[in-house]
Amino acid sequence: MAEIPVSGNVSTKYKRIAELAKQMPNVALRSLSHHMNEEWLHEAYRRTRKDGALGVDGTSADEYAKELETNLRRLLDRAKSGAYRAPPVRRVHIPKSDGQTRPLGIPTFEDKVLQRAVAMLLEAVYEQDFKDCSFGFRPGRSAHQALSKLRDTLMEMGGGWVLEVDVRKYFGAPGKAWRFQRVQFPHRQGAEPLHRESSLGLMEVTT
Repeated sequence: MAEIPVSGNVSTKYKRIAELAKQMPNVALRSLSHHMNEEWLHEAYRRTRKDGALGVDGTSADEYAKELETNLRRLLDRAKSGAYRAPPVRRVHIPKSDGQTRPLGIPTFEDKVLQRAVAMLLEAVYEQDFKDCSFGFRPGRSAHQALSKLRDTLMEMGGGWVLEVDVRKYFGAPGKAWRFQRVQFPHRQGAEPLHRESSLGLMEVTT
């Protein structure tokens, strides 16, 4: 089950969007951004991790919070006017046990806040469509729950095959960033772009 926002007004909006999506599963919801206001961004800020690595602008969560009201108001204005441009993603390479490295993209803190705000909107819609057997990257769900569900299903079936499939370096391979940034949302979102650019720059960091 999705995490219900703390703010009363945001919680009401969230539930209203979710109920609308549930009642009209075959209708494209073409306008979502009007639900996002300063209070919505405050909730997104609250739910954004404050201890993450710094993005390309070097701004920490503590520094951003010093002018929080002003920063969120300006962010909202840029997001709604279409003037927002996501800054380059700072990319570092994390060592793996096999001696290789895994690329990790680190957005700026402000971009994380906006991503969270957009995710909250989309989550309210798409959580109504996901099947109960889906666990990946969903709020309130974990890998442990997925394994438990898998075990229960196998017990009910009296055994069977378990296949593990992984696409090697799908997001990290050169020239494939478009797969992450330009993925087309299902018809439920409609045609309205919420905030992401068609592609983002990457700033390599050597450590």
